[in-house]
Amino acid sequence: MAFPSQEHQPFAHLSAPNAALYREILRVFARAKERFIVHLRPEDVAAELRRDNDDALTQALEKLRDWGNLRADADTGRVTSVEDFHRKRFLFQLTPAGQAAEQAIDFYEEAIGRRGVLQSVALGDIAEQLQALTLLAQEQDPDPARVHLLLLSLAERFSSLADNAQAFMASLRRAIDFSDGDVAGFVAYKERLIEYINRFIADLANSGARIATLLARLETCGHEELLRLAARREAADAMPDWEEAADAYGRAEEAAYSSWLNRWRGLRDWFVSTDVGRPSQARLLRQAAITAIKQLIDAVGLLNERRSGRSDRSADFRALARWFAEAPDEAAMHRLWRAAFGLTPARHLTVTAATLDEWREVGAGTSWQDAAPIRISPQLRRTGSYERRGKPNKVADRSQARRLLLEQAEREAAETAAARARLRTDGPVLLSELNVLDPRAFRLFLGLLGDALAARRPGETEVKTVTGDGSMEVRLTLVPDGGEVEIHTEDGVFTGPEHVVEISDLMVVR
Repeated sequence: MAFPSQEHQPFAHLSAPNAALYREILRVFARAKERFIVHLRPEDVAAELRRDNDDALTQALEKLRDWGNLRADADTGRVTSVEDFHRKRFLFQLTPAGQAAEQAIDFYEEAIGRRGVLQSVALGDIAEQLQALTLLAQEQDPDPARVHLLLLSLAERFSSLADNAQAFMASLRRAIDFSDGDVAGFVAYKERLIEYINRFIADLANSGARIATLLARLETCGHEELLRLAARREAADAMPDWEEAADAYGRAEEAAYSSWLNRWRGLRDWFVSTDVGRPSQARLLRQAAITAIKQLIDAVGLLNERRSGRSDRSADFRALARWFAEAPDEAAMHRLWRAAFGLTPARHLTVTAATLDEWREVGAGTSWQDAAPIRISPQLRRTGSYERRGKPNKVADRSQARRLLLEQAEREAAETAAARARLRTDGPVLLSELNVLDPRAFRLFLGLLGDALAARRPGETEVKTVTGDGSMEVRLTLVPDGGEVEIHTEDGVFTGPEHVVEISDLMVVR
């Protein structure tokens, strides 16, 4: 049976009064299609929904048909009499427009409700795939199929890593904004979350440096040729359409090659910093994760203060409001207002020089009635503003200052890298074996020592921790009866108990 065609409105059911029923029906058809079932009868839909095959279900199916989500065909498979033929019996199935709408809605709901994860495993997979591509690039005649499959796997893992990291940071901001609910549960969850982020920061610093090195090595071996091989393999199935087959193939190859170049650029920008002014996305993600840890700690501190009954501004204002409500009369309210806010008349207005000279001889406790009058500038009284008329000031050129700041940032980054290299040990060493340290290396050493001692619990003699930025790892072990040791610096001598120390630079690829 045919129905009059009309414009498709596959999303109209979302704003209809019975939107929940329409969504359940369409999900039944979507699940049936996944089981390779194309047509459903109304009683099949009712059985899936575990409800009666009543008029409400029939009307809902007809509305979805009218909107273009479903297609209805006459059900003649069970006709055994003339009466059955004239009775309305239909087989329903999803239309292409209805299926596209379901896919779009599923994608939207997944994107909105996605929490995301920090994929440390994906970092290792990306590094391994780049290592395999490097070996292929060094071959005389690399296998196009292997190159293409590796690049597809690399693109998939990288896309998943980037999307999940973005979703995780978005969900983390929602967790930080937590203010009410299960406070005890949130405090316990915070501990696990911070440990999870710290582990990912360390993995990102270590694997990110390895990936950046592999990218640079692969580019020296000719990565563009590998991308060209993948583009040729993708273009092999190009359809000639209305043009010559050679032209269609050439266009498809160039389009695929341009797409692979763009993906490679995104991969490089994610892991390789161009300069101090353009850090990599991995570095920005690491900084954002470190900032999130600090915000989580601040949020938990605020929750602990509220839970322990410590006063905050909102509690103070509520107490003050209660005092106003309990005041015996209006005069008491005025006294309470002056005591709470101290909004007494101010003498900080800009006045004339003559008035300022007169006020120099007047004490601060003199009342306004006895003090000299305030003589306000005629310009202020006439125009209400002290703004000067005339040409506005020139916009300051700060390009020189920005250049100096950029040079200073690059210099400090180089000095910090040199300090990390200076402190890196090739295995465990005694604290007393450290030679004379320059000021920057010594400040970095104090920071490492502070992180390690802060992580060590009472009674423990050994601790292992990673710095807040995830760039270095330090292992500290107390030496029994080791005595006091001295570390000489340009600023003086640092003394402390003997320890075995092992400092690893996680930014160095091994």
